[in-house]
Amino acid sequence: MLFVEYPKCSTCQKAKRWLQDKGVTFEARHIVEQNPTAEELKKWHELSGLPLKRFFNTSGMKYKELGLKDKLPNMTEAEQYELLATDGMLVKRPILVGEDFAIPGFKENVWEEACR
Repeated sequence: MLFVEYPKCSTCQKAKRWLQDKGVTFEARHIVEQNPTAEELKKWHELSGLPLKRFFNTSGMKYKELGLKDKLPNMTEAEQYELLATDGMLVKRPILVGEDFAIPGFKENVWEEACR
C-alpha cells in the first residue's frame, strides 16, 4: 500500500501510527517532496468513487488563498487534476492507496474496512 502524507500533519501522524499498530505494510511518500501527478490523482479519484472535491485540502491556507471554493465549480476535472498536481499542500491528506481503492483523509472505520 501507498501512504501519502505530510509528516508534520497531526492527522497523518495518527494515521501512520494506526497503520503501524495494525501491522499494515506500506510505503510512505511525502506529499510535498513527491507531489502526486495529475495522472496519479485521476487514477486515485477513480478508485475512490468519491467526488473530486474530496481530494482538495479545503481547510488549507493555499486553498483559501487561491479562492478555490468559488473557482472549482467552474473548472473541468482535467483542470482540477492539473491544479492539484502543482502543490502537495492543495491535496487532502493522508491518502491510503491500495490495488483497488484510494481513501483521502483518515477515518479509522473506513481504513479498517480497506485494510482487511
